[in-house]
Amino acid sequence: MFGSTVLEVAVGLTFCYATVALIVSTVQEALASALKLRARGLLEGIKSMLNDPDFTALARALYAHALVNPHSDPANPGQEHIGTKPSYIKPEHFAIALIDTIGSIPGDYDQLGRDIDALTDPQIKRALQGIYQRAGGDMARFQASVEGWFDTAMDRVSGLYKRRAMVMSVLLSLLLAGLFNIDSIHLFRTLWAHPSLAAQIGAAPAPLNPQALQMLWTLPIGWEQFPPALNRDFALSVAGWALTASTALFGAPFWFDLMKRTVQVRGTGPKP
Repeated sequence: MFGSTVLEVAVGLTFCYATVALIVSTVQEALASALKLRARGLLEGIKSMLNDPDFTALARALYAHALVNPHSDPANPGQEHIGTKPSYIKPEHFAIALIDTIGSIPGDYDQLGRDIDALTDPQIKRALQGIYQRAGGDMARFQASVEGWFDTAMDRVSGLYKRRAMVMSVLLSLLLAGLFNIDSIHLFRTLWAHPSLAAQIGAAPAPLNPQALQMLWTLPIGWEQFPPALNRDFALSVAGWALTASTALFGAPFWFDLMKRTVQVRGTGPKP
């Protein structure tokens, strides 16, 4: 009996957290697409990498290159709407575009060195001069080094994007938990007292569909009284919302995998 109760509580909680994480990730992806967050993050990363915060110098000229931004207008580089800017740039395309932007004679390695020396930005000049000297006259090696420099810069951009996405995920899941009163503390207590509430939950489908939402509403969530009274119970509910929001950080795949294993364990138990 004790083992059955534990399994039913585990099934109910993991299914709830998996569905919340899936809803949050779906909304988050929609927002990222609508607000062009990846394109904006990439642009900010390249502006920082090339020391062009105002987007008036090297970064702007780079974005006019067809390999970087095929929708660019060469007559007015950098003037396009953010929606026309790329969300991803291949390292080799970035390196070729940077070499073409700096070099006045394509394929001329000696002239490329002189063009680098003529750059006005001392920070970028030193960085490219170091890469140029280590390449030892080999254009392919120089290009490969620029690609590595770009990859390193994009690792920092990816890390910043992930941290921002994590904050957005927590805020969205907290909003979702508050709107639908998905209180982990109340959910645990109710499922522990009435484990049969989770008995209808089977192997949950990974996509967000009506079947998953129907199973979610079989759990003890939602508002019985709104607006709630601002008392001790409400404070406990806020703590439950925060606990629910924190589970979204693990991601939907983690919870659905755990859900699958828990249902399998429950299915191997003795028949009633």
